[in-house]
Amino acid sequence: MAVLSMRYIPDPILREKAKKIKNFADSDLSKLAMDMVDSMYFYNGVGLAANQIGSLKRICVIQMPEDEEPTILINLEITRKEGERLVTEGCLSLPGWQGKIMRAEKVWARAMDLEGKTVKYKGVTDLLAQALEHENDHLDGKLYIDFVESKNDLYEVEIGEEEDD
Repeated sequence: MAVLSMRYIPDPILREKAKKIKNFADSDLSKLAMDMVDSMYFYNGVGLAANQIGSLKRICVIQMPEDEEPTILINLEITRKEGERLVTEGCLSLPGWQGKIMRAEKVWARAMDLEGKTVKYKGVTDLLAQALEHENDHLDGKLYIDFVESKNDLYEVEIGEEEDD
């Protein structure tokens, strides 16, 4: 597969809403997903949304540290959120920076896998909940810096020392 070029802020594609995928038989979709996984590994991320590599297809990949395989999520949508918690977040599209933002304590979401089968998340917590919200925001053209309450909540860190997003 291939490592795709990362798009960085202020690239306008990061602010565009990704389009729902309808054709799951498209071999280009599988190639895109595998290239996104390779790119996520290369850039040392927990997740990667298609906007971040220049595509406006509604697809993202996530891999939790404890997972052996990445998860490919197509047409991801958050269906419910519960509670709030303050988290530190970073983004591959803004290396060297982190911010403190509010995320949900629990998240319910649904998506499809590469075969078009429904994948559901019910009341997930911790890093997975945060990653689902973060990648869904990307696919909606939003960035974590949009949720920082003040400039004091955004701070510079050594590149490579960021907490996972």
